Amino acid sequence: MTESAPERTMALGRAGAALSANAPPGDVWTVLYRDGHRECEVDSLSEAAQAVQADQNLVAWVSMSDPNRNQLLEAADRFDLPRLAMEDAIVAHQRPKVENYGEVLFVVLRPARYDEDTETVEVGEIHVFGARNFVITIRHTRQIDFMAVRDRLEAEPAMLAHGTLAVVYGVLDQVVDAYAPSISALQDDIDEVEGQVFDGHRDASRRTYRLARQAIRLQRAIDPLAEVLDRLMSPLDRPERLGPHLPGPGLKHRGELRNYLRDVADHVSATREHVDGFRQLLEKITEVHSALIGQAQNEAMKKVSSWGGILVVPTLIASVFGMNIAPQPGFHWVFSWPLVLAFMACSSLVLYLLFRRNGWL
Repeated sequence: MTESAPERTMALGRAGAALSANAPPGDVWTVLYRDGHRECEVDSLSEAAQAVQADQNLVAWVSMSDPNRNQLLEAADRFDLPRLAMEDAIVAHQRPKVENYGEVLFVVLRPARYDEDTETVEVGEIHVFGARNFVITIRHTRQIDFMAVRDRLEAEPAMLAHGTLAVVYGVLDQVVDAYAPSISALQDDIDEVEGQVFDGHRDASRRTYRLARQAIRLQRAIDPLAEVLDRLMSPLDRPERLGPHLPGPGLKHRGELRNYLRDVADHVSATREHVDGFRQLLEKITEVHSALIGQAQNEAMKKVSSWGGILVVPTLIASVFGMNIAPQPGFHWVFSWPLVLAFMACSSLVLYLLFRRNGWL
């Protein structure tokens, strides 16, 4: 494989940051399996590649955590990984997807974790390369533990004997299960901001917008999984479509594997419904908050207008008596000023009571 320049990814609307060759090397574990049972653990990628080339009944599972560019390029050379898929793995920041490159299956997943302190969704990335006699799992996140996936699958050798599809299922299942805590925490914050809106909290609108952005980010990680699972399950109904990179399990095991993937698909559907509900609820909260602000502004305008109306009558009368004209008959009458002042006070009082009765004051 030849090294190529980093590409611009449209997955998140920004340029991906390619992995550096100078970054510290990540952890790599390589285990060989025969018929779903652990055969041995090897120390290097070259040893694993030589083993599976010499014995076609062996399957190598290479687990890489935060690898640097050189480690990925070495894996690509040892196992002849497709150049375009490896570019995606080096650049990262891809959307969830599944692609076939002849002999190799390439899967991208995006696990997520919700940080309750900062109220932000942290999205990681996982890549899976699989062929008939090897599986390479790569994680650019600490949210998913490949060792837990490996322990679970090793406890079910019949499942692990399916190779690539079994590992993809195990990783997918843990990624989808890991969404649950994020969904629960985000739900709590949305419920809290909903109460703040009705309580007139000053920061409610800003927090609502921030939570809406996080819900969108979580939705971008989850929505494509429906298509990913559909593409993984579809060939199981027609084994001739599995391709040379996937072992063709027997009818019984193929049905079991499809049922496992269908269960994950059901969880994905439920998770998508939750996140879509969050977006709709946050939109409604924003609308309600805008309506409440408008209502508060109307109430303020009513009060200002009411007091202005109350002051109009005495102001008008006072302006008449304050004009620079010669005093007219009655100006010097002993009761003229008391009567005028009493009329001004009574008219203001009447207007005040009228506005108060109508709820403007």
